[in-house]
Amino acid sequence: MTGDAEEALARVRAICLALPHAAERLSHGAPGFFLNIGKNGGKFFGYFWNDHHGDGKVALLVKTSGREEQTMLVDMDPDFYFVPPYLGPSGWVGMRVDQDTTDWERVADRAAMSWEMVAPRRLLAERG
Repeated sequence: MTGDAEEALARVRAICLALPHAAERLSHGAPGFFLNIGKNGGKFFGYFWNDHHGDGKVALLVKTSGREEQTMLVDMDPDFYFVPPYLGPSGWVGMRVDQDTTDWERVADRAAMSWEMVAPRRLLAERG
């Protein structure tokens, strides 16, 4: 991993692990962020990808409400958002975190929205 990718991972890790009950584990060789609750270890809300299959992108992948929102995000800002392989058909979207212009507030907001999509109601109520 290059220094830029390591720095991006550190920032993504700080954002994701600041969310309630969030934890990290490798998933298919990449850092994944999930809710650490329940018997099954919870659901993933984010994945960090670094040059996945040589695509040259460093990104955080997050859930969206579905293909309509995914399309809207990519159409709105195709330099930042992209449809990732494998998870894209399920409505996930990638956010480039390897650019000098990366808006880390936007990354944090989308990570929080993805977290909310997998969180059980009781956690949502606790969070407000």
